[in-house]
Amino acid sequence: MKEVKMRVKVQAKDVEAEDVCSFYLVEPDGDQLPSFSAGSHIDVFIKDGLVRQYSLCNNPIEQHQYQIAVLKEASSRGGSMHMHEHIQAGDFIEISEPRNHFALHPGNHSSLLMGGGIGITPILCMAERLANSVSDFEFHYFTRSRSRTAFLNRIDQSGFSAKARIHFNDEPEQPPADLEKIIQSQTKDTHIYVCGPPGFIDAVLNAASNIGWPNSHLHREFFNARLPEHSDQEVASEQFTVKLASTGREYLIPSDQSVLQVLAANGINISSSCEQGVCGSCLTKILEGEPDHRDMFLMADERARNDQFTPCCSRSKSPVLVLDI
Repeated sequence: MKEVKMRVKVQAKDVEAEDVCSFYLVEPDGDQLPSFSAGSHIDVFIKDGLVRQYSLCNNPIEQHQYQIAVLKEASSRGGSMHMHEHIQAGDFIEISEPRNHFALHPGNHSSLLMGGGIGITPILCMAERLANSVSDFEFHYFTRSRSRTAFLNRIDQSGFSAKARIHFNDEPEQPPADLEKIIQSQTKDTHIYVCGPPGFIDAVLNAASNIGWPNSHLHREFFNARLPEHSDQEVASEQFTVKLASTGREYLIPSDQSVLQVLAANGINISSSCEQGVCGSCLTKILEGEPDHRDMFLMADERARNDQFTPCCSRSKSPVLVLDI
């Protein structure tokens, strides 16, 4: 499936905190942009095939602009550095339409929103959405210091400021946040949404698991891949075959290529984005076989069903995977 790109103008670029800039993107002719829901992200086509995913952090009722925020990472592979140093107000860039793999769960229940660092971006959008709908929620923002905390003024002046708690790691007068205590204070129907660095997400999910919070009420989105390591022996023996249910054709997947790459080389394109197992754009149904999940997108219960996988990075435990393509 071919990626649909939109050309947008950078209306403004603001410094939100140390090493964090936000970008306001508008349609060049002033038209409305495609609508989006809380938790959505867009792909930004930065340069020379470099694509990065950024969550939309403005209020979803706004259709005249998208806002993204970018952390300049010391270990940048080029994306965040280019956004900070080369993209300015007045520039034109290409983006995808919004996609949402981190949506708010429907229903009349409470929500606990937890963002770590730049992971606050989708959480902030969710807070705006829930505040608009007068839903019951709490908002927790975990950050290293005030100087590195984006959107402080916006949160202070928001309609949900009374529901917001900001936890600064470097302020000794503020006791360390007790994740289990925060979660235990919620009603049992509460859905928990967490985004941020992998270690932070693990800490929240482990705290929830320790007190028996149901997996069906846990929702998370990673920004960076932290894929499992595999031994040389595992890598060498992981050649397998994929079979397409629609045509019956089979394709050998060597150890040094992904399913996505092999199929694309044979004219079969699956929609994809991050190609790191983070965004879930390439999620594909499996009809037969057992996948070897190597993504960061699927939850444990979703993996256990073995009825879908991410062909950008995941492999196969069985000799053949039959795909619903």
